[in-house]
Amino acid sequence: MSDKKIAVFPGSFDPITKGHESIVHRCLTLFDEIVIGIGYNSNKHYYFSQERREIFIKKTFQGEDKVRVERYSGLTVEFCKQIGAQYILRGLRTSADYEFERAIAQMNRALVPEIDTIFVVADPALSHISSTIVRDILLYQGDMSKFVPSSVTP
Repeated sequence: MSDKKIAVFPGSFDPITKGHESIVHRCLTLFDEIVIGIGYNSNKHYYFSQERREIFIKKTFQGEDKVRVERYSGLTVEFCKQIGAQYILRGLRTSADYEFERAIAQMNRALVPEIDTIFVVADPALSHISSTIVRDILLYQGDMSKFVPSSVTP
């Protein structure tokens, strides 16, 4: 493991939202590096390609030296081990998010005890935003601009 404090912020980011962006910005002082890990699951159907999601995220954090973006498949803890990350960063919007994320964090800890999961409560002004709702807005040609960084375009 590296001496640097590296966190992976995993997700599909389909698309990245202002909530995701807020979590990363708020955590920059906690870590030497935050790797936004765009996960791939062959069982999921994505609205945006992995390439477009990567471009959106890179543009969102352009000029921020402590943020990098990588794509991966497989277990998040294995990705963490590959890049030397000691932390998994997860945002929580609701108590249901907590229960779901807690179970995953406990399984990850059982698999790789040296990797900790850090939960960050969403900014209340952004807690209603989810990628699922944004995709629905896109599907019906609604205006998503209030919910996503300006880098995200239909």
